[in-house]
Amino acid sequence: MIERLPTLAPFRHRTFRSVWIASLVTNFGSLIQTVGAAWMMTLISTSADLVALVQSSTALPIMLFSLISGAIADNFNRRRVMLVAQSFMLVVSVALALTAWTGLMTPWLLLTFTFLIGCGAALNNPSWQASVGDMVPRADLPAAVALNSMGFNLTRSVGPAIGGAIVAAFGAVAAFAINAVSYLTLIFVLLRWKPPASTSTLPPEPLGLAIISGLRYMAMSPNIEKVLLRGFVFGFAVISVVALLPLVTRDLLGGGALLYGVLFGAFGAGAVGGAFVSGTLRQRLSTEWIARLSFTSFALSALIIALSPWPWLTFTALMVGGACWVIALSMFNITVQMSTPRWVVGRALSLYQMATFGGMALGSWIWGLAAEAYGPDTALQLAALVMIGGALLGLGRFALPALASLNLDPLNRWREPHLELDITPRSGPVKIMIEYEIDEKDTREFLEMMAERRRIRKRDGARRWSLTRDLEHPRHWIEAYHLPTWMEYVRYNLRLTHADAIVGEQIRKLHAGENPPIVRRMIERPTGRHPLDGQPKGMADLHQQS
Repeated sequence: MIERLPTLAPFRHRTFRSVWIASLVTNFGSLIQTVGAAWMMTLISTSADLVALVQSSTALPIMLFSLISGAIADNFNRRRVMLVAQSFMLVVSVALALTAWTGLMTPWLLLTFTFLIGCGAALNNPSWQASVGDMVPRADLPAAVALNSMGFNLTRSVGPAIGGAIVAAFGAVAAFAINAVSYLTLIFVLLRWKPPASTSTLPPEPLGLAIISGLRYMAMSPNIEKVLLRGFVFGFAVISVVALLPLVTRDLLGGGALLYGVLFGAFGAGAVGGAFVSGTLRQRLSTEWIARLSFTSFALSALIIALSPWPWLTFTALMVGGACWVIALSMFNITVQMSTPRWVVGRALSLYQMATFGGMALGSWIWGLAAEAYGPDTALQLAALVMIGGALLGLGRFALPALASLNLDPLNRWREPHLELDITPRSGPVKIMIEYEIDEKDTREFLEMMAERRRIRKRDGARRWSLTRDLEHPRHWIEAYHLPTWMEYVRYNLRLTHADAIVGEQIRKLHAGENPPIVRRMIERPTGRHPLDGQPKGMADLHQQS
């Protein structure tokens, strides 16, 4: 079966399969807990905005802390990071259950617990998503991302309905207790997983520098910036349906916890169907058309939910919305992963999560206020207008890029040069100068290629990039850039990918000199004091001194 269905191909890999099944159990518990928290808020508070803030309190930490978590995921053992995150959520969930059981729960205390669980998710998610690329080959990555979405939404299709039944029969305390127990399965699997040891001999980047490197990479990657914007708008608009669903159930349909769970399950069932068709859609439609269809179809779903007096019609609309939810979000996720090399993928995914969940957190609050002032039906109609606007963004400069299949594996061609000065890893600043001979007829093409070279260099960490031309010998060009230390220069070169090397090869073809371009590595030294590394002692052992 797996061989015949490309969507299931990642299940051939044992590690992915085990973690996926364990995550299924954990997600099942999380969805039951979500139902319990949302319904408990309707019982202990009559404020619509506090009900909507249950969703915000879970999404807000992902917006606030994901960038830090992404830097951690790229610089530390991801398995250990996931273990810490899961253990933290286990402890918080136990405390939540005990507080509810003793009758001490208040609206703001409930929001505090859900916020802390969101903090654990913020720490866990970048490491988990970045680890997928370590568990499966790159060719199976899109299917693996879709399977992750399907797994979460498979639990969403039945978890809320069961959660609603549990809450109706035994109360929210039982839902919180089940969620606490669900973390144990994934913790057990992670303890047994032995990922390959890292082959990097460089020390981890300092956390602050790693965050700056991630932000710089995103700033110099315009296609990814488009994904972040559309993800933010999508999350802001479509969260209205999830955040206001308890109010829709209570106020528009006159139902209780069981109906709420069934309707939430319809959303998850639609998402499972969306995960199965997402691969076919990616083969037949561009990423932009998939985004437009997701936005507009979700808008139609929100309008139907706002106007429907019948549970069966709301149920159907929620299935459509769930399918659009997973199709769009998995496509955004795949686009980011396929456009990002492994050294920065955790930070890229964390920024994507910050954008999407930031939109969800803000949207939950805004739509809660709108529902408080005008009612949930009007709030959903306004949200539908925003969804249409999100689709229209794709008609201009914010259209999503095609899902290109670039080879972003490390080139691993660079070797540390022999140095005549005895420097340390912190020695610097380092200035690199590359001399080219370019014929006049190739000048225009050379400048176009160097513009792309400038973007790649600055994106990967180079500073003060410049290109100069000799006034007396016009064929002579010099490219120059700086790195703050020798260690950062080594790290910079190890980031070069096969896709980046194509640009360098095209530039070298334009070089008209008899010999290859001359590369000069210089270290800047101020005058007026004794230089720290003026004695030629040969090459320093960087890794031993770090």
